[in-house]
Amino acid sequence: MAALRTAVPVLALLGLCLGPGPAAAATPLVIWHGMGDSCCSPSSMGYIQKLVEVKIPGIYVLSVRIGSNLIQDVENSFFMNVNDQVSEVCSQLATDPHLKGGYNAMGFSQGGQFLRAVVQRCPSPPMLNLISIGGQHQGRVYGFPRCPGESSHICDWIRKTLDRGAYTKAVQEHLVQAEYWHDPLKEEDYRKNSIFLADINQERGINETYKKNLMALKKFVMVKFLNDTMVDPPVSEWFGFYKSGQAKETIPLQETSLYKEDRLGLQEMDKAGKLVFLGAEGDHLHFSEEWFDSTILPFLQ
Repeated sequence: MAALRTAVPVLALLGLCLGPGPAAAATPLVIWHGMGDSCCSPSSMGYIQKLVEVKIPGIYVLSVRIGSNLIQDVENSFFMNVNDQVSEVCSQLATDPHLKGGYNAMGFSQGGQFLRAVVQRCPSPPMLNLISIGGQHQGRVYGFPRCPGESSHICDWIRKTLDRGAYTKAVQEHLVQAEYWHDPLKEEDYRKNSIFLADINQERGINETYKKNLMALKKFVMVKFLNDTMVDPPVSEWFGFYKSGQAKETIPLQETSLYKEDRLGLQEMDKAGKLVFLGAEGDHLHFSEEWFDSTILPFLQ
């Protein structure tokens, strides 16, 4: 989320432009950050939380933290089993009295697909709208082109580990990015050994509960960054992916077997107008406050 430092202008005297809004009418919001970020960084998720709170007076915003402090939250975004993270978040939401009547959810990058797992696995309290900002729903990052902090030893280690054995049991259980690593040249390995993404994408069979819960959403909003250099392929942010067996030609969601067989209910949701595909100019997670105000806020009100 480092991009937000320069992509979003400083909040200044914003409250002077706001009209009144009844607190009771504001639907609570749950936010989940991306890789290498934390719940409350003032230049990323903390900024987004403040922005929403100012724009929607009285709203309750929960920015998900995994761990007892911010350092653990960042570390867990790399190294904690995603299924365990989703279970932890489901527990947090179930015990939060502010959310019992339902909530909207907004995930950034990997937080987008993690929140989709939440709605599929944990229908109580109910998620009303899911907004995925740069979430990679058919997997990422084939080739791992740009890990946050390119000079970081962690990024170098992750890249080498993924290249050597993304689908081994040890790597799957302890490296977050391996759990949504989707190699189009090793589809069978992916379907058999992916412990997270292959499950929530119904690659090994149909879980009717997953399908029913996802279809209960009012809106499933997917934002793709039109100049994304971090996610490969960027169309994964709209649920598209590489055409089977190669890594050059991509196809949109509507041409995938997931859609044609309607394993998640996405075809039915699409026909009902529940799927919203939005494009944002810029690289991964680079957006302006004006774009956020005009494009995203309406789904939270």
